[in-house]
Amino acid sequence: MPQPTGLLAVNLLDASSLLGAFGALGIAIVLFAETGLLIGFFLPGDSLLFTAGLLCVPGADGTVHLSLPQVLLASVAGALLGAQAGFLIGRRGGGALLARSHNKRLHEGAHRAEELLNRYGHAKAVVLARFIPVVRTVLNPLAGALDVPTRTFTVWQTVGGLVWTVGLVMAGYALGSSVPNVDRYLLPMVALVVVLSLIPLALELLRSRRAAKADNR
Repeated sequence: MPQPTGLLAVNLLDASSLLGAFGALGIAIVLFAETGLLIGFFLPGDSLLFTAGLLCVPGADGTVHLSLPQVLLASVAGALLGAQAGFLIGRRGGGALLARSHNKRLHEGAHRAEELLNRYGHAKAVVLARFIPVVRTVLNPLAGALDVPTRTFTVWQTVGGLVWTVGLVMAGYALGSSVPNVDRYLLPMVALVVVLSLIPLALELLRSRRAAKADNR
């Protein structure tokens, strides 16, 4: 596992930089913050998981090498514990915390999260939110604030968290195992993952704007 050297130079928005400095431990910390704390909405959860899977491939030429079992364990632990912590924060005053924030992106994410809950119901919304940046940060405390049953939330955030983390890590690992020297194309692939992860959010925004225009007619 890589040693945490040069911590002052770590770029929190760069998955490779985070993994190079903190290894599997960094994955757990980032996912906990992104899924459990409102301040973590800007962190690169999707690209971090995918990149970590790539860097677990034996014999890769990259400077960072990770253990697949450690990455999977850290990913699952960070995502599940973070979501549950966010839910508990919401139960104890998440609405008030969100109201104090002046970040427009965060409030847009809260609006999308509430729409998901209303449109799809608790179980499906909790699972779907895992795959939408910003929404997965806000939905957990919002679910707590809106009194979503604890058992329902816990069961479905676990299902969604496992599919999201294990799916992205193994996708990166599978690609790295099947394409020789795939780490040479790491930056373009990470950029592609980021773009793909933003598509659901863009579609939701487009749908909401169309619905708003239709209501104003």
